Amino acid sequence: MKGILRTTFAPMAMLACVAAACSSNGDQPNNASSNQSNDGTAEKPPGGGPLPVGGYKFEPERRDVTPELVKGLRVPAGFAVSVFAKDLGNPRMLAVADDGTLYVTRRKQGDVVALSDRDGDGLAEAPKVVLSGIEWINGITIRDNRVYVAPPKQVLVADRAQDGSLGTPKVLLDGLPDGGQHPNRTLAFGPDGSLYVTVGSTCNTCVEPNEESATVLVASADGSKRSIFARGLRNTIGFDWHPETGELWGMDHGSDFRGDDQPPEELNGLQSGADYGWPYCYGDRQVDAYTTGEPQGTTKDAYCAKTQPPVLTYQAHAAPLGLVFYERDLFPADYRGDAFVTLRGSWNRGTASGYKVVRIRFAKGQPTAFEDFLTGFLIEDGRAMFGRPAGVAIDRQGALLFADDTNGVIYRVTYTHP
Repeated sequence: MKGILRTTFAPMAMLACVAAACSSNGDQPNNASSNQSNDGTAEKPPGGGPLPVGGYKFEPERRDVTPELVKGLRVPAGFAVSVFAKDLGNPRMLAVADDGTLYVTRRKQGDVVALSDRDGDGLAEAPKVVLSGIEWINGITIRDNRVYVAPPKQVLVADRAQDGSLGTPKVLLDGLPDGGQHPNRTLAFGPDGSLYVTVGSTCNTCVEPNEESATVLVASADGSKRSIFARGLRNTIGFDWHPETGELWGMDHGSDFRGDDQPPEELNGLQSGADYGWPYCYGDRQVDAYTTGEPQGTTKDAYCAKTQPPVLTYQAHAAPLGLVFYERDLFPADYRGDAFVTLRGSWNRGTASGYKVVRIRFAKGQPTAFEDFLTGFLIEDGRAMFGRPAGVAIDRQGALLFADDTNGVIYRVTYTHP
């Protein structure tokens, strides 16, 4: 088991991580801190200020996937979970084409693979690499037989051939902000035909020099007329539109090193022009005492009062990665209009949170509660795990697909009987 390290940290000046350090969406944290004393505790900030805030660094030990462990995964009565594909390395985000082909980005391999189940046995045939040489690729979506992918600073588009292969990608959007701590862009086309792209923050908590950081961007389908749709979002990766209301919903990651149970992960109703508060506030417009300084021209209290609060919150540091609404007929009727969220799990708690798939129940187009849907990846009393859910999609039959980017597996959840 990896050891549990307790660290305490001072406010924003030292909490602002750089590069890929301290990322709760899946990368190993940087264990160094310029403000730590030799015994690993934080020195008191000069001149007083907020007391240091604590944070744990712990990840369950990885175990290899076995058939016995897969059998131990728990889903509601009537559902069944199986392995759709394995030995994929680092599968991240998923997109399903009209013919059923599943396209999978692999961030560490820098490529996209295509998977098909031509005989309908619930198992994918051998993967075929259809794009390669795209460093740190993450997001993917499909529209009008064209495949769109997102490395950190661009959106690329490639034509899709009848056999599922992809042509040479062309640049659609360029000059997105540097990745920094959160380089994992996601993208999708909305009901309005516009392209939406998430851009995470470059840091844990800081005032961003680039106004497009910590936002959701929107652009015309041809890449023109790019603008900020919503801001104050530390790292919104999973997002989707409700199939009945057309409203946009997204899960945002809370900052690290605020303790085991704060700030919460947030489910936000994303609205044009809205500000969701990061880095000055979190949760229900709560002022973040560990962000130093004041917003330009106002105070943190006044600023936070005007921001948009989350509609629901979830356990801190669970690290939501994918979000998809269910609108097919395979699952029971009460699942239609609900959402599934993959929780990859974070390193910033004394005990693990996440490592599962949850359902968000909606009533009349509004979210009412989170509930567990698929659990069991945490084993050995939480000291070990054999999967970290990442991308999620619904296949043509209405089954739920999700990727485990740590053991290289894509799982498929079906409904078998009432």
